[in-house]
Amino acid sequence: MEVFMKLYKIWTLLFCLLLASAFVIGCGSDEETDEHDEHDHAEAFDATTMLNDFANGLVLSTYTDLDNKAGELLAAVKALESDTSQGNLEKAQQAWIATRIPWEQSEAFLFGPVDTQGLDPALDSWPVDRVNLQSVLDSGDSLTVDFVGGLEDTQKGFHTIEFLLFREGDQRKASDITDRELKYLLSTTENLKVSTSQLQAAWAPGGENFVSAVAQAGTGSVVYPSQSAAVQEIVNGMIVIADEVANGKISDPYNESDTTLVESQFSFNSISDFQNNIRGIQNVYGKGLNGFVSGQDPALDARFQQEVQAAISAIGAIPDPFRDSITANRGAVQAAIDAVSTVQLTLEQNILPLVQSSEFN
Repeated sequence: MEVFMKLYKIWTLLFCLLLASAFVIGCGSDEETDEHDEHDHAEAFDATTMLNDFANGLVLSTYTDLDNKAGELLAAVKALESDTSQGNLEKAQQAWIATRIPWEQSEAFLFGPVDTQGLDPALDSWPVDRVNLQSVLDSGDSLTVDFVGGLEDTQKGFHTIEFLLFREGDQRKASDITDRELKYLLSTTENLKVSTSQLQAAWAPGGENFVSAVAQAGTGSVVYPSQSAAVQEIVNGMIVIADEVANGKISDPYNESDTTLVESQFSFNSISDFQNNIRGIQNVYGKGLNGFVSGQDPALDARFQQEVQAAISAIGAIPDPFRDSITANRGAVQAAIDAVSTVQLTLEQNILPLVQSSEFN
């Protein structure tokens, strides 16, 4: 009997251990299942609103503003051509500066038609080829819109207009402008207006409707088969302009101590140009990308927004004109390069990988 009781206790103990193990294993399986369910059913980010706001609310709006400003610039140049007064020259100069704002901000999204149709170099190549530009002025060529349109990109667009309107910080006298310069100015401004209209129409629903290619990414867009592809294009656009500002527009003339490499060197509008490039990044980010990043990593969102504002401030802290500061205020210029480089690195190392690793609808 004693033996039987011992066996009974042993079997009872074994049974309890087996039951407890089964319970523990069972509990573990439920937790793992819950974790898998949570992972498998994690909601993908719906970027529909973001893409629509970016395409219609920012890109199309900016290009429409650019085209309108280019129309105002052309009207001011026509007024100057018909009456070469000092007042008309200054109005044309102000119209040129105003037109630069939407263009420079649009450089945060230099993809799509502005790239595929060659409109970026046609509008904004620099430095100006002053030697060949002067050859054109000295020639007997008829300075029609078609003739100017066929010139090299460095002989037309924003900076050729700038060269004809401004004189390296000193106010140009309207009485010094020659008839050939006026004809060239009018034709290249009309050519610029043709390009801005072409760009606006390329995105407009009533034109080639590239807004649809972006807004409908992942739902029939032939350009962007997924929302992720469109969002990555947007982030890469921001990276491109941050790189160009830090390592091209500011660094090239700074490293070479060469004022001929400065963008907008005749109007002394360089610092405004650079700030508007970074404001373009700020505008893009605020059209829904901030909501996506904040939802994934709130600390990253807060840090990036601070970095963008710091870059705008650092550029603004460079004493004007920029062309003099590349030699006279090198510490301020280097601080601006560092601040913009920080924006670029965060986009490359944090935000783009976050987009690439996330699920979108």
